[in-house]
Amino acid sequence: MPGGGVVISGTTDTGRVEAPITIRAYLICAFAAFGGIFFGYDTGWMGGVLAMKYFIRQYTGKPYPDPNDAQAVKDFHLPASDQSLLTSILSCGTFFGAIIAGDVADFIGRRMTIIVGCGIFTVGCILQTASTGLGLMVPGRLICGFGVGFISAIVILYMSEIAPKAVRGAVVAGYQFCITIGILLANCVVYATQNRDDTGSYRIPIAVQFLWAIILAIGLFLLPESPRYFVKKGKLEQAAKALSSVRGQPIESDYIKDELAEIVANHEYELQVVPQTTWLGSWANCFQGSIFKGSSNSRRTMVGILMQMMQQLTGINFIFYFGTVFFKSLGTIKNPFLISLITTLVNVCSTPISFWTVERFGRRRILIIGGTGMVIMQFIVAIIGVTAGRLSEHNNSAVSAMIAFICFNISFFAATWGPCAWVVIGEIFPLPIRSRGVGLSTSSNWFWNCIIATITPYLVGTEKHDANLGARVFFLWGSLCILSTLFAYFLVPETKGLSLEQVDQMMEETNPRHSAAWKPHKTFASEMGLTEKGLSISAPAGEIHDVVVSAAEAKG
Repeated sequence: MPGGGVVISGTTDTGRVEAPITIRAYLICAFAAFGGIFFGYDTGWMGGVLAMKYFIRQYTGKPYPDPNDAQAVKDFHLPASDQSLLTSILSCGTFFGAIIAGDVADFIGRRMTIIVGCGIFTVGCILQTASTGLGLMVPGRLICGFGVGFISAIVILYMSEIAPKAVRGAVVAGYQFCITIGILLANCVVYATQNRDDTGSYRIPIAVQFLWAIILAIGLFLLPESPRYFVKKGKLEQAAKALSSVRGQPIESDYIKDELAEIVANHEYELQVVPQTTWLGSWANCFQGSIFKGSSNSRRTMVGILMQMMQQLTGINFIFYFGTVFFKSLGTIKNPFLISLITTLVNVCSTPISFWTVERFGRRRILIIGGTGMVIMQFIVAIIGVTAGRLSEHNNSAVSAMIAFICFNISFFAATWGPCAWVVIGEIFPLPIRSRGVGLSTSSNWFWNCIIATITPYLVGTEKHDANLGARVFFLWGSLCILSTLFAYFLVPETKGLSLEQVDQMMEETNPRHSAAWKPHKTFASEMGLTEKGLSISAPAGEIHDVVVSAAEAKG
């Protein structure tokens, strides 16, 4: 059997726990990041479709209003309840999809789970495209959400496990960049079809999503599985082949041997700390230990869940879900679709900044800087909105200033919290609970996405029982951004430049506020005795555990 005679024995050199970066690794991660297109495109098309005249007439039965009848024009929109349902039901599906995806990824692999997600997503797309009312659109959105939940959780897991440590933050940030590309593409398609007076106005933007599912599913059949998945399953030979493919090195390479030994040693170390038991017991492991201990599983799970919650509470999806409707409510904007397209372009152009900053300044620092910037921008928008920017003032300059500061706010988000939230959740979990930890964190994103999508139409709606906050809603988002910034300062560790195994070690030895100064000083392979005693990659799963345990005991 090829590779069967290879024996791995780790290194004591902390600089040799990973093979050099290759173009192949970049390309694999770049393609995997394409999964972000699903998330972004769906966010983008719904916001535009909700404001389409034909869609409103189709779903409400109202006739087109007389342009000269101001009240009729004002009343021609979907009820807040329908807007809330159509936007939030997708997030409901993704919430459950992301949670289930963690178990599925541990059972059939990261790669196949994403492919299954593409299939589920396609079924939902068919229902949405065929819909002419809520009866088909709502279940279609729910099923699509289930598929997006699979994809959004496991793409992050897959990328984090195969990306080289020196550029992991940058390549995972590519996922957020693909989200912004998806939003932009959706806005472009919606902008092109908005004036059609037939079902094509909304069916074309929906049907385009089939293309993303086909491309991602076919591409992933050609990519390698995560080597860390095979280590978790006790299949070292397959892990070595996958790692060799990802790193562009032969299986016999010392780099492959050293990195694989480090992954195995770290996994066995974590199993000693938190043994795997029953299915329910393995879920309970995610919440084991005190949340006041920085390295405990419960603390890591809490940080992951809160990280994604805080990202959503920045209010960014208010702009992308309801931006067209909000800009229309300002009264002085002739083409709210165009303004939404501009804000989307700002999002796309700002995100690549994070490719450099996330590795140059680190995750923690840019989260704090980005949160502070958003607080300032959102309070400025709110203050202008309740003074010179009020609808009764008819002040075009003030409204233009509001849009400008909204764009600055988007820029701060896109360069910091947008990508960094995904980077961090892919790095902080140990291998035994990583798939479930990332799944829980991603489900938190979608849970709060669902909450925001549900309540926002009522916060800014103008009907009798709505809050009618208008621009004052930015006081709410700005206040929540203060919480996000404090969360980053006190609870988010710095993981820049560390392998996933070194992140484990760092979280055991220091706290978030001092984590940026921590440097790796030992390897798990040396701690577990694998530097003295070799391990054949053809060894069966049970023997792997016995060899590592005996090596650790011999080490003393």
